[in-house]
Amino acid sequence: MGNRVAREDFEWVYTDQPHASRRQEILAKYPEIKSLMKPDPNLIWIITMMVLTQLVAFYLVKDLDWKWVIFWAYAFGSCINHSVTLAIHEVSHNSAFGHYRAMWNRWFGIFANLPIGVPYSISFKRYHMDHHRYLGGDGIDVDIPTDFEGWFFCTTFRKFIWVVLQPLFYAFRPLFINPKPISYLEIINTVIQVTFDIIIYYVLGVKSLVYMLAASLLGLGLHPISGHFIAEHYMFLKGHETYSYYGPLNLLTFNVGYHNEHHDFPNIPGKSLPLVRKIAAEYYDNLPHYNSWIRVLYDFVTDDTISPYSRMKRHQKGKVVLE
Repeated sequence: MGNRVAREDFEWVYTDQPHASRRQEILAKYPEIKSLMKPDPNLIWIITMMVLTQLVAFYLVKDLDWKWVIFWAYAFGSCINHSVTLAIHEVSHNSAFGHYRAMWNRWFGIFANLPIGVPYSISFKRYHMDHHRYLGGDGIDVDIPTDFEGWFFCTTFRKFIWVVLQPLFYAFRPLFINPKPISYLEIINTVIQVTFDIIIYYVLGVKSLVYMLAASLLGLGLHPISGHFIAEHYMFLKGHETYSYYGPLNLLTFNVGYHNEHHDFPNIPGKSLPLVRKIAAEYYDNLPHYNSWIRVLYDFVTDDTISPYSRMKRHQKGKVVLE
């Protein structure tokens, strides 16, 4: 269904990513931005409250009819769980406790992981740092779709299915693009998460467990917040690799929409990224950006020039040091 996308390969580029050079230029002009490179302790209480909110929700749905379990999983739980994944994104940058307490961030990420239902936090950290260092790197950056995704999901209907199944592709893509040995922290993350899931099942029942898992699957698939997956780096305009979003959903997502600002300054917590844009406005205001993630999803599915192949990709030069 729908016309086939003409693009048959990624957009291969032979230049470095733009973020390192822009960061140097901005810091030379506005050295006060360095004062924003500090932890955000408010994350600790916000994330704790989100986890506790989902625990209350697990209890409230345990005796509902199945249709209401799924309804609330999408209407409420999906928003919380997707927001939690972006909280984990913040924690992966050590934004909760700072770089000098890196392990505190890892343990806190495992705690934040609990309502998602699937062990995620530690693995995300390992691959996400590679995404920043080697943006678009062939065989390194697992944010880039596989060749199969680009080849197969090339019509309107197939792209719609791809959007629905995004959480599965993000989960399994690293195994095909950049597999890494399992770390002891990943084993701990898995053991703690599976133990938590079993406790939810035996204490509250199967409906609470299904609510938890459905909230994650639905929230990371066909959901307004999921527009950020595509908005961040899919090449809607030739030559532009990263795009920011300045709409209201930043309030639920720790300002992940400020994505050019985030890649320029990954050590600055999300709450301070609007300040980065305000201070260095001439560097950001003229860059292409979005105001609606829903529109991004619609355009991705319906635009015959856009597909999973619409990513800038590069062969990495020099020595590669993986996380």
